[in-house]
Amino acid sequence: VQVVESGGGLVQFGGSLRLSCAASGRISKIRDMAWYRQTPGKQRDLVAKISSDGRTIYADSVKGRFTISRDNAKNTMYLQMNSLKVEDTAVYYCNADLVYIDGLGGGVLDAWGQGTQVTVSP
Repeated sequence: VQVVESGGGLVQFGGSLRLSCAASGRISKIRDMAWYRQTPGKQRDLVAKISSDGRTIYADSVKGRFTISRDNAKNTMYLQMNSLKVEDTAVYYCNADLVYIDGLGGGVLDAWGQGTQVTVSP
């Protein structure tokens, strides 16, 4: 089981980016999915979270600018980021609370992606 982010890059102030997170493997169910971000020397902070039935929460700093969504059929989550600011520059991580299946009966996994860099230039 793994989760993989994509869509990061360099964008100018005020621009937009769309991040994707795809979960793959023998997954029975994905519960909450979330985006976190981290800058050097600081803790990893929650950006947005979405439940399996679509309920969302956002960090105050991104409300009104970022939109989290998911496609349960594809085990995929998205983060549409608009009106980007220099302070949004960070490595963005995907997190998925999921139930997996294996030969031992499976279990629950708090899965993290490897991160994708988002850089916003002035």
